[in-house]
Amino acid sequence: MGGIKEAVVRHVRDLTFVGKTETNHWTIMDASHHGSIPGANSPMELLLLALGGCTGSDVASILEKKRVVYQSLEIRVKGERAATDPKVYTSIHVEYVLTGEKIPENEVKHAIDLSVTKYCSVSAMLGKTAKITHSHSIVRNGELAAKEGG
Repeated sequence: MGGIKEAVVRHVRDLTFVGKTETNHWTIMDASHHGSIPGANSPMELLLLALGGCTGSDVASILEKKRVVYQSLEIRVKGERAATDPKVYTSIHVEYVLTGEKIPENEVKHAIDLSVTKYCSVSAMLGKTAKITHSHSIVRNGELAAKEGG
């Protein structure tokens, strides 16, 4: 999946833009502070979503290959931005929350480690400007079974 990728971004009005890539899926973005189009994410918010989607797909794929069964996987991403322009993310925390009965803690940790150290290209890019930390928890029968930070 290396090589050159292309995107097109079109101005709609005010600070609202739509963009698409080669997959032809349009995304709405709004950079205004008041939101010209309610519900549109800012470009910086899309970076957090991209990180969650990238590492989440890695973890889901790795756990599937390991035949780890879970009911749900949620990735919660929280970023802190610099106070002055260009207001890059200076720190980001990624929390993985898995729900299921027989989820092996060591397999979850290994999947996250592989995503963080080897596979997630979004994490590798954002990690150039932001300190990225990770934690995970496993919920069984509605109760927290394991939580570990990193």
